[in-house]
Amino acid sequence: MTEQRQDNRTPSPTPPSRRSQRRQTVAELRSQGRAGPGLRDILPGFLGMVLVTAGPVVGLAWLYRAYGVGALLLGALLLAAATLIGVPWRRAVVRRRGGRYTPAELAVLDDHGLAVAAERILRRDGWHVLPMPDDGRPRLYARDRRDRRLDVSFRPVDGGPGAAEPPGGPATLREPGGPADDRVIRVVISMGAYSPAEIEWASRPGGDHLVDGRQLQQWASGTSLDALGLLN
Repeated sequence: MTEQRQDNRTPSPTPPSRRSQRRQTVAELRSQGRAGPGLRDILPGFLGMVLVTAGPVVGLAWLYRAYGVGALLLGALLLAAATLIGVPWRRAVVRRRGGRYTPAELAVLDDHGLAVAAERILRRDGWHVLPMPDDGRPRLYARDRRDRRLDVSFRPVDGGPGAAEPPGGPATLREPGGPADDRVIRVVISMGAYSPAEIEWASRPGGDHLVDGRQLQQWASGTSLDALGLLN
C-alpha cells in the first residue's frame, strides 16, 4: 500500500538552472529599461573608437615606411591641423543639436533654419515638439509636462510690408485629431525687433507672446521661456 502511494506522487519540477535564471532576470531588467547595454549595443561604438585611435597611427607608420621622415612629419602636421579644426567643429555641432546657439550662429539662419533651432531649443527645455508647416511657412506645436501648449510661428525680418502685420484673433491651432484648444499659447519669434504697434497689439488679452532678437539670443544660450518671463 505504501509503495502504491509513493508511485502515485507527482514528481517535483526540476529547478531552473542558474543560466536560465540569469537570462530571465536580464530579460526582466531590459523590459523595465534598467539593464545596461549588451555587446551588440557597444560593439559598433567600440570598433569605431578603435579605428579612430589606431587609424592615424597606422597611416603615419605607413607614410614613414614608404616615404621616410619627411612624409611622417607632413602627415603629423596635417593630422594636427585636422584635429584643431575638427574637434571644435564637432563640439559646435553637438552643442547646436542640444539646443544651444551663439548669436553669430543665429544671425546666419534662414526661416527654416530658425525653425529647426527653435525646435531643438524647445526639446532642450523639455517640450514635446511637432512641426506643422502652414502654407509652406515653418510652424511648431509644442507641449510640456505641465500640459501647456505652444503655437510657434516665425516673423521674417525682411519679409516685406505684409510680414509686419500681426495675425488677427486668439490662437486657434487644432491638435491633430482633436478639437480647438483655448489653452494654446501663441508665440511669434523674430530675429529682429517689433514695432510699437505690434507690441501694443500683442499686449492685449489673448494676444501673442513676442520673442525678439535679443530675447531669442538669451533663449538660445540656455535661458528658458519661463525665465524670460514670456509664458507668465
